[in-house]
Amino acid sequence: MAKRNLSTADDRNLAQSQRRLRLSFLYAVPIGMLGGLIGLGGAEFRLPVIAGILGYPVRQAVPLNLAVSLITILASLLIRSTTLSLDSLLPLLPVILSLILGAIFTAFWGAVLASRLSNEQLEKAILVLLVLVGVALIVESFLPQTIPALIPPSFFWRIPAGIGFGLAIGMVSSLLGVAGGEIIIPTLVFAFGADIKTAGTASLLISLPTVTVGLIKYASRGAFCDRKPLRNTVAPMGFGSVIGAFMGGCLVGIVPSYVLKLFLGIILNISAFRVFHHQKT
Repeated sequence: MAKRNLSTADDRNLAQSQRRLRLSFLYAVPIGMLGGLIGLGGAEFRLPVIAGILGYPVRQAVPLNLAVSLITILASLLIRSTTLSLDSLLPLLPVILSLILGAIFTAFWGAVLASRLSNEQLEKAILVLLVLVGVALIVESFLPQTIPALIPPSFFWRIPAGIGFGLAIGMVSSLLGVAGGEIIIPTLVFAFGADIKTAGTASLLISLPTVTVGLIKYASRGAFCDRKPLRNTVAPMGFGSVIGAFMGGCLVGIVPSYVLKLFLGIILNISAFRVFHHQKT
């Protein structure tokens, strides 16, 4: 009887593992494609899938999402490397470095904070952050594509502002498991006056150390002791995200980005409430 029960449990675990592998890839492709259409990674939309559809506890879903984000960043940098020009980044270099400085600090402590929050507190924090990102996407869809930089060009203003924005970016990255492009790119465009292409490249350079620091801290706290989720979730989801992002990049211009941002902002809010908002009875 004990052997039969053990065999049944093994069969259930195998079925769940195969289901997660299949769904991870299937959901990652359209999410990556939509993200590619608006120049983002789509990690905010992956988190409700990992915690909701795939059934991972929120405390496990965040570092898994962060691992997928690292894969998409590295793939995006590899794709951009053939056309990457550092010349356009040089005027923004002090801003980029100050953003990195602030972001890696809170990426480290954000992982510590996540481990100290209860599941209910962590879910509430994630819900608030996802709603804010969704609202930001909706607001951004109504803003003009080019506006004067909000921060004066003086280093006296830009360095402290960069560190301040970086602190917020790192905290969001570590608590949601995201690269942070949804925040970094609008910050560079609207606050510092960067063009959208330069902002996209700079965002990847800022996200890489931020995500890496967050992952190292989560790993040091035992987030990846179980290797199965890396194989049946992170790997297929990362692969699907890269494929989807490439497809989305090829389809840019078919649907106006402001329409997609409005649509995705609404969808993100709905998904966040469905997965992370629990009514008390």
